[in-house]
Amino acid sequence: MRKPVLTIFYQFNPWFPSIGGIQTLIRYFIKYAASEFDIRVVGTSNRANFSHRKWQEAELEGRKIQFFPLLTVENDDVRGLLPTTIKYTAALLRHNFASDFMHFHRIEPTLVSLNWQGDKTLFIHNDIRQQMTAKDNKKAILWRYFPAGYFALEKLLIEQFTEILSCNTESVKLYQQRYPALNEQIKYIKNSVDNEVFYPLVTTRRDEGRRALAAQMGVSEDTRFLLFAGRLHPQKDPVLLVRSLFALQQPNIHLLIAGAGELAETVKAEIAKLGLAGQVTMLGAVPPTQLAKLQQVCSAFVLTSAYEGLPLVALEALACGTPVVTTACGETPKLLTANSGIVCRERTPEAIASAISQILSNDKNYTIEACVRNAAPYGVRQIVSDVYKNMWVRWEQHQRSTGISTSYV
Repeated sequence: MRKPVLTIFYQFNPWFPSIGGIQTLIRYFIKYAASEFDIRVVGTSNRANFSHRKWQEAELEGRKIQFFPLLTVENDDVRGLLPTTIKYTAALLRHNFASDFMHFHRIEPTLVSLNWQGDKTLFIHNDIRQQMTAKDNKKAILWRYFPAGYFALEKLLIEQFTEILSCNTESVKLYQQRYPALNEQIKYIKNSVDNEVFYPLVTTRRDEGRRALAAQMGVSEDTRFLLFAGRLHPQKDPVLLVRSLFALQQPNIHLLIAGAGELAETVKAEIAKLGLAGQVTMLGAVPPTQLAKLQQVCSAFVLTSAYEGLPLVALEALACGTPVVTTACGETPKLLTANSGIVCRERTPEAIASAISQILSNDKNYTIEACVRNAAPYGVRQIVSDVYKNMWVRWEQHQRSTGISTSYV
């Protein structure tokens, strides 16, 4: 008996070292995929050893998959004049990738899949209302200029999905209000963290790691590190992050920026303008294992986003025992406790600097144990396993209706 096939659709190159919550979640669904399923990915490629528009076997996260490079994208982290989502959707028009199960992480490509047969799941990663109304991020999402168009498209496409999963409780409420007939399909799903990669060090090893990092970077041994990881994109507002460091006015603090994207040059210019070249290091995109080592030794992880779902990087920081400073958006403010981080109610350099200063000055109040405890319910194995088990139940129901028996280990 053949295995059910899950096809995952997203405009990214799985082997490109980009930092992004959607990309990471997809990799988790591959790494921890149930053995009863065959996995296919329809993505993009910048690698010459992939023949375009052709299925080919590859390995990702220790799992054999079938990969279809739909189009060439030189850099996943940089957006061109024509959004990659539009190019990806247009390229899908040439194909029919219908399969037993399909996972989509943007709604636009599902315009093509409307008449495809199969069990479809839509993952919603952000609060769409915040995306549409973000005041200081005019480039963040083009749909903010055409909200009526977006919601008309959504209404046209939404009924094709068996499940609509969101890691943002406000998005779940919004969609249940907008589509009451689909309430049973619209569900909350926890975002997840890979505890095999992101875990805490004991205090002595943490300090040894911090001093080793300081020596490696050629800064004073007593330097303390702040970390940001993510796309350099208007949504994340990395310029606000740099301005917050300037407002902090603490020369022994060093900011590490792990990520790449369209705002890289803007961020570099702001660093130079504020005279912070000696206090900021832009690392580019880093792999998860290297990111975990940074999370384990930094004094705080800082997010200055305009809108979010539940960012994986915040969970990764907490899992490593690192407190989080965040703006008041998405699910992170609901996740943090008084001794695992601070929520800034104002998105200003002064407010963010004040929160950072509070953690640095009272680090004993923000314990490794409290941070790890906050992240504990978000372990990736169980969350991904539950999704696959639910898919298997639906597969069994479908097979029984056709007289075929199945088994799930």
